[in-house]
Amino acid sequence: MPLLHISDGLFRLTIGDWVSHPEAIVGCVVLLALYYYAVVYLRPRVSDAGRVRRLQVVFFVLGVLSIYLATSTPLDDLSELLVSAHMAQHVILTMVVPPLVIAGVPGWLWEWLLRAFRLEGVARRILHPLMALGIFNTVLLMTHLPPTVRLQVENSWFHLAAHALLVVAGLVMWWPVLGPVSWLPHLSYPMQMAYLFVHSLIPSVLASFLTFSDRLVYPFYVQRVALWALFCGTPFSPVHDQQIGGLVMKLAPAPILWGFIAVAFFRWYQEFEARERGPSWEEVEAELRQLGLSGPQDLPSGR
Repeated sequence: MPLLHISDGLFRLTIGDWVSHPEAIVGCVVLLALYYYAVVYLRPRVSDAGRVRRLQVVFFVLGVLSIYLATSTPLDDLSELLVSAHMAQHVILTMVVPPLVIAGVPGWLWEWLLRAFRLEGVARRILHPLMALGIFNTVLLMTHLPPTVRLQVENSWFHLAAHALLVVAGLVMWWPVLGPVSWLPHLSYPMQMAYLFVHSLIPSVLASFLTFSDRLVYPFYVQRVALWALFCGTPFSPVHDQQIGGLVMKLAPAPILWGFIAVAFFRWYQEFEARERGPSWEEVEAELRQLGLSGPQDLPSGR
């Protein structure tokens, strides 16, 4: 494994450790190239395409960078040695990458993609909040079953496919909260809070099996953890590694999910306040301009 370079009793990383997974790097480059093509060359050809904000570009680039950090850095090598690193990978791919990608891709591009591949009907079904809840947690469970994890550790291509599946499941899970397409399911702010709260609970059940178990759920990691402990020169129990992995699954998503819950709450409160106080003068002026009236003097006299 390219990560294991020892010098003077310490781990040393080389440039090669950060570019040791060409398939993941090629995938990231392809995503960036397709995004550039869509924004620069496709947008003028789409009749209802809006502008692309700089912040959207930043979000998308950060999303791709997160994919790179999870799949093509020493973290990926560590995931083959430690359960905790493996779980950290999955948190990045499900809780960090999908929100950034959804926020980074403009609504008109999502619509174009769905129509171009004739996925409108399928999207309406699988992006329904209850369906999204079931799909995400089913994928999460299947990719964390011992036989599946073993295949991920032993087969790099299966590991890559599992990562892609987790990202897709994450996109499905986050869509009812962040999706920008009006004709696809989108939750109100109170329902967003309830939806995300449920998502904060269900994975915790799976994480609890790892955190509170004194038996190995992934026994095939024993020799790998021992190898890590040998190179580190410090004792490190496979059970402790498994428990840390459970804590990563349980605690790492919490700030992200509760952060979005807090945002939904404050936006809901702002909407409630706006309804209570009525429209502001600025909103009235904006409405007048949309009607082609420049100000109160242009209002119909009623005669």
